[in-house]
Order: sequence, then structure tokens, then C-alpha cells
Amino acid sequence: MKPMLKFSLALVGMTLLMGLGATALLLAGGPALAAETAAPAGAVSSEVWRWGLAAAAASTALSALGAGFAVAKVGTAAIGALAEKPELFGRLLIFVGLAEGIAIYGLIVSILILNRLA
Repeated sequence: MKPMLKFSLALVGMTLLMGLGATALLLAGGPALAAETAAPAGAVSSEVWRWGLAAAAASTALSALGAGFAVAKVGTAAIGALAEKPELFGRLLIFVGLAEGIAIYGLIVSILILNRLA
């Protein structure tokens, strides 16, 4: 197996493991946190709280996984093109930045979900 493929698989595996771990922690701690505080008039139930935390964790984890995959593919192609034509650096940097934007969109979605729960 190629070293780059091994590294990519290890990176994807670690990202997936961290996302699943964060989801498990949020699911385990969410109802306990909701039960400790006094529920105000417009509070959400523990079931909605649990699903909201799971959705926020899933949106962050899956978007980070997708962004990592996109940056790996675009970055590899960008390095190949940069080796042939160094003057393409600015354009290639924009492509890699657009691929990284996927993770930021997932983070924004999770923040919006968490704001609806509060």
C-alpha cells in the first residue's frame, strides 16, 4: 500500500473516531445536563436535546470528514499542477480553500443547531 494512502486512511479513521467519540460524549452528557438545570418555560425536552446534540456533532464530524477528503484530492492535484506550472499557485490555493470551506459550513450549521436548543 502506498504511504500516502496509508496516511489518508489513518487521517480519515482518526477523524471518524473523534467524531463518534464526541457524539457519544454529547449523547451521554446531554440528558444529564438538561436534568440538572431547572427547566424554564420554553425549554426543550431531553429527547429533543439529545437529538439536537447528535445532529450538531454529526454535522461537524461529517463535514470535517468531507473536507478532509476534498482537500486530499484537490491538494494532490494542486501539487501536481504546481510542479508543472508554478505560476498557478494563486488559483490552486483558492481551490484548496474552497474545499476547506466545507468544514466551516458544517461548523456553522452545528452552531445554529446548538443555538436553537438553548
